[in-house]
Amino acid sequence: MTSPRIAFIGAGNMAASLIGGLRAQGVAADAIRASDPGAEQRAKISAEHGIQTFAQNADALAGADVVVLSVKPQVMQAVCQDLTPHLAHGPLIVSIAAGISCDSLQRWLGPRPQAIVRCMPNTPALLRQGVSGLFANAQVSDMQKQQAEQLLSAVGIALWLEEERLIDAVTAVSGSGPAYFFLLIEAMTVAGEQLGLPRETAAQLTMQTALGAARMACESDVDAAELRRRVTSPNGTTEAAIKAFQAGGFEQLVQQALNAAAQRSAELAEQLGQ
Repeated sequence: MTSPRIAFIGAGNMAASLIGGLRAQGVAADAIRASDPGAEQRAKISAEHGIQTFAQNADALAGADVVVLSVKPQVMQAVCQDLTPHLAHGPLIVSIAAGISCDSLQRWLGPRPQAIVRCMPNTPALLRQGVSGLFANAQVSDMQKQQAEQLLSAVGIALWLEEERLIDAVTAVSGSGPAYFFLLIEAMTVAGEQLGLPRETAAQLTMQTALGAARMACESDVDAAELRRRVTSPNGTTEAAIKAFQAGGFEQLVQQALNAAAQRSAELAEQLGQ
């Protein structure tokens, strides 16, 4: 598949990460454009990636095959309404804004049916270690699905969803998920310090352990439950810690936390889409 012409509407951190990933994959600089109201941000993106940048959104999306909406959810409606007159050529619309449904985007973009892919990336995408959930509406062609997947795969893994409502579950698991691991790192660092370790040592031990465990889970041919069993010797130190976690209702607490995140995601989508 030849590289589509891609226009980024909004050139913040996530857009910059996607642009950097595309360029690293060999996508030509002249196939990518971006618009942003900030002159400093435009200059930075242009200098780092060699692409054209514009102050006006319409200038960036002229002739684009893919239009990436990477603005804050609170301004999405106004941005979409301004774009409407410039979408007659029927580009694929890819939204990476949290909480904005395909129906809301379609309503704001005008009466002409639009091919829309809604995505939920997470912050490790900034390191090209992200994971994104993608949902395509009925107007998206197979080729456009490939284009969207190519775009999000530039910063990690892209996984397709059959139902848009599952975006809320993706938000709960992976969108918000990095913060859960950061919280565990914080707690383990404090616990290590209380056991007598210097704080810097406790932090380094915790972070490297988290990194190693994640690598093992990703690269192993068995699931996380089996990996846990393999390092949990009967009557050993790991078993003592695991039993303490479970006695405190660890699994139930995780379920409650993710349910709360998914519910809040659905509430925000309803509020932002009005």
